Amino acid sequence: MTVSLKKGQGVSLKKEDFDLSKVTIGLGWDVNEEKKDGLLGFLSSKQEEYDLDVVAFLIGENGKVNDLGATENGRPSLKNGDVIFFNSLKHHSGQIWLTGDNRTGDGDGDDEQIIVNLNALPDKFVKILFVVQIYEGKSRKQDFSKVQNAFIRAVDAKGREMVRFDLSGDSSYSNYCSLTFAELVRESKENWKFNAIGNPHEESSFVYILRNYT
Repeated sequence: MTVSLKKGQGVSLKKEDFDLSKVTIGLGWDVNEEKKDGLLGFLSSKQEEYDLDVVAFLIGENGKVNDLGATENGRPSLKNGDVIFFNSLKHHSGQIWLTGDNRTGDGDGDDEQIIVNLNALPDKFVKILFVVQIYEGKSRKQDFSKVQNAFIRAVDAKGREMVRFDLSGDSSYSNYCSLTFAELVRESKENWKFNAIGNPHEESSFVYILRNYT
């Protein structure tokens, strides 16, 4: 039976209850279409495209992302490091990867997925933080107030939905273009805890959030 969480709540995912060898973290969302009156509104009724990206930070015992990837022009590129995102889809351990980038959120079910083999993830990683950003949200004047029916869920290797956190934007999310959505925290070698966070940020790039972990 799925456990539905509210912001700030958490639940333990135990090996004796679930198959954590391969866990799918699925995210989905819809964009609230603004209705316009009259003929001009009808002609321009095409839904605005929101490009939401899911990002995962692999965090060590020191509370930091310790590998920022290969250096390019004297600066970390984040590629092939401990950040899983659209320009670095698979971690070098082979135990966590992003399946791809859905640019619209159209359709039912998960819009983006991160797969993680929790049982095989190296012990040095004690937390996985899941962040969602609206790509170029600030420059496009897009924010989470129009993002509806957003959810993050965890499904075990046998296809059982273990936990789910639903979050829909409203006027209180105006000007917020990224979101620390949830985290998985290692409780022991075989057990993890899923925490619902739901904290919004004004910046649209996940790099802004990453600075808190470097």
